[in-house]
Amino acid sequence: MVIAMKEPKSLQEAIIYFSNPDNCIDYVALRRWPDGKVVCPTCGSDSVKFNAERRWWQCSSHHAKRQFSIKVGTIMEDSAIPLDKWLTAMWLVTNCKNGISSYEIARDLKVTQKSAWFMLHRIRLAMQDEHFGSKLRGEVEADETFIGGKARNMHKNVRARRITGRGKSIEDKIAVIGILERGGKVRTQVIPNRAKETLQGIVRGNVETGATVFTDELHGYHGLIEEYEHEIIDHAVKYVDGRVHTNGLENFWSLLKRGLKGTYVAVEPFHLFRYLDEQVFRFNNRATKKNKVTDADRFDLAVRNILGKRLTFAALTGKELAGAEAF
Repeated sequence: MVIAMKEPKSLQEAIIYFSNPDNCIDYVALRRWPDGKVVCPTCGSDSVKFNAERRWWQCSSHHAKRQFSIKVGTIMEDSAIPLDKWLTAMWLVTNCKNGISSYEIARDLKVTQKSAWFMLHRIRLAMQDEHFGSKLRGEVEADETFIGGKARNMHKNVRARRITGRGKSIEDKIAVIGILERGGKVRTQVIPNRAKETLQGIVRGNVETGATVFTDELHGYHGLIEEYEHEIIDHAVKYVDGRVHTNGLENFWSLLKRGLKGTYVAVEPFHLFRYLDEQVFRFNNRATKKNKVTDADRFDLAVRNILGKRLTFAALTGKELAGAEAF
């Protein structure tokens, strides 16, 4: 029987609350099984019995894996790290505005840096925005940016080799597009280039026809007028012209790069989309005048999203993909 208890509202309260293993199980169980009926993840039966001494359930049906813990079927499956450390790490990631590095998690939770890095990526998986094909509407901003080292920090020979222009691509930099519904949510995606078919394909796939789309003067956006009310701001002349601007996305890019450069320092292109998911989650669940979101609310949402998601170390490091290609 899952019993509701007073839940934490701050980091200090969370550390104290989750120091009790039973509180950890109760908190996650209430979100995994809101109706109070614990279900076997293997057969789906609700005829299960809780072993309080060992803190796992046993299904009454006879089958493989009839004994299961609260971690089974979540991002924490097969992890030897206790729940109190998992939940504390999740609280920190969901509420630290500029993110938190694996080295800091490792020091704070007394785990190895490798384990902390793996934990953080699995938490980012739970933070993915699942919009299920819904489209943005109303006033929408679209803009793109490049993630990579700053040209002014490079030696002139390196800069000449890597920075080849501001056309469709820049060598050694990763292009990312963002689409923001004003007063709503932002979506991001790593893109191979800034070609017209790439940019417009993403806009059409994420923005409802007839919406007002604000972009800069990039030629790749030309042609959207056929399906949208397309307004363009020329940044060579000015950055704001009444309602015509992309400052909402510029604000998001600023937050993103502050975390990437200040907290994470160097991010592999292979993992960049996971860091985008992390920043998008915090941005979309930020506190505003209309939406009074608290740290506890963001944490609660992340915990509710851990179910049915699995990320193995082999998949994370690309070894699983390399093994498949070998065959």
